[in-house]
Amino acid sequence: MINKRLLIKNLLAHNDENSFYDKKRKIDISFKEGKAKFLKHICALSNSNPKNNSYIVIGVEDEDNNIVGVDFFDDSKIQNLINAYLSHPPIVQYENISFPHLPDDKVVGLVTIRPNNEITSLRKNIWKYYGGSVFFRDGSMSMPKVFDIEIKDVNSKIVEAIEAHAQNNMEHTLDGVFDFMNKRQDYEPKYKVFKEYFVVCWAGKRKVVKNETFYSRVDIELINEQVRLFYSALDEVSIDITQDSFKIIEYVNLGLQNAFKYYPLEETTIHFAENVNYNIETNLIFEPPQYDKKVLHHIFNANNTILAKLKKGLQLNNNEKTDLKNLPATYLICYLNDFSNALTKLEEAKNLLKAYNPDVYQLYKEAMRILRKVKYN
Repeated sequence: MINKRLLIKNLLAHNDENSFYDKKRKIDISFKEGKAKFLKHICALSNSNPKNNSYIVIGVEDEDNNIVGVDFFDDSKIQNLINAYLSHPPIVQYENISFPHLPDDKVVGLVTIRPNNEITSLRKNIWKYYGGSVFFRDGSMSMPKVFDIEIKDVNSKIVEAIEAHAQNNMEHTLDGVFDFMNKRQDYEPKYKVFKEYFVVCWAGKRKVVKNETFYSRVDIELINEQVRLFYSALDEVSIDITQDSFKIIEYVNLGLQNAFKYYPLEETTIHFAENVNYNIETNLIFEPPQYDKKVLHHIFNANNTILAKLKKGLQLNNNEKTDLKNLPATYLICYLNDFSNALTKLEEAKNLLKAYNPDVYQLYKEAMRILRKVKYN
């Protein structure tokens, strides 16, 4: 089993990006340009490495390889995006890798691309890239090319060596457990060993409601691979553990006019097998709350007025400041109730909220995370 933290370190030891490895300070697939560039790199790396895995490391400074981290990205349906836009799509996995020196809310993103031995191309137009385009790696660049020659397998031995040096062992596992237990002493950290091999650590602020236990500020990590499985500073989750599985149900707090309710969003179950293997099953179980359209029209227009004032640099009154805190969630509710323009307004709000208040911007990112899950499903 590969220790993903070691794998990233070994990849970064190859200071220059190449045909099997790319690094990014960050990616943003919320918008067409970021989505298009991400798809281009996936296409190019898959085509340039028909016999071995390729990788993208996210959260690293390009100049000096300094690991600065990015926000936790828990989109389990990223393969749906790949399948929608690429012909002969590779298998793509996005994982959040913890590093002890990073803040609690930061990880390093690791994208693993497993080729399918066929030429991958864009299925349809996106941003400035045309449907049918084929990309390959040219050094550290992903470039459009006409495919007219057989791709030579020049990287398999290098990638195999890098992956071999990143294999996990007992020392790495124990170090990972101690790192987690020491770092998360604030919320009663726990661990569980599955099948005498896999170690899952978790921590969270515990509360009991009607004989049910919920956790907030949750952090869950599969220590063997140094993969952070779940992190949220806002939502609540329930955890159910058996001898063979670890199940998480995530809840989101949504509502209007101070009438909020927790709605189950997603169920994630990790199944551990006897053959030193595991799989993760994720199901969206979200049923969006439905509201009276007249009420939503009023809230939608009020949100638009607040955005217009922020654009002009005007002061908000006290009521508007209160409404601003709810703006990301209420735009999300409007969109889930068939206000298609609410998505455009929510995207428009990004930089305004980021400049205005970091706490409100965090609420914006949470709303976009929920939206991304719903859209990809």
